[in-house]
Amino acid sequence: SLGRGFLGGLLAHARAAAVFTTPTINGYKRYRSYSLAPDRAIWGKDNRGVMIRALGGFGDSATRLENRVGEPAANPYLYMASQILAGQDGMARNLDPGPSADTPYETKAPLLPQSLREAVYALQEDRFYREKLGSEFVDYYAFIKNAEIARFQAEVSDWEQREYFGMF
Repeated sequence: SLGRGFLGGLLAHARAAAVFTTPTINGYKRYRSYSLAPDRAIWGKDNRGVMIRALGGFGDSATRLENRVGEPAANPYLYMASQILAGQDGMARNLDPGPSADTPYETKAPLLPQSLREAVYALQEDRFYREKLGSEFVDYYAFIKNAEIARFQAEVSDWEQREYFGMF
């Protein structure tokens, strides 16, 4: 019951937590269907296409949950804080994670953010993390991430030059 609640909390807060688990612009390029990476907030038993992969089972001392959205560039303190808070909320409210997804890219579930901008917006609009982390922190973190996005958008990439230079 506690484990299911914890899992339910991770899924319920996945969109707002994405900016902590995947804090870089290019990290969102992994969130594609049929890529052995998650694209929506679902769980499954030993399935690499879901956001939360459950390994083991009842009575198995090696049973664990593997959150597959994180990337190596994530700040471990913010990543873990976001996950622990979400899990605690799920346990406190006894959130149901729903059934295991056997077909993760076809199961109806909330999509994960498709860009860092979308993830920042999800955090800014989220009451839970504002309450738990403080609005001042959420606003400052969003400000930093939006500045990063603005710097990225101001750059002319090699792809843009290759794609359009010869055309015009």
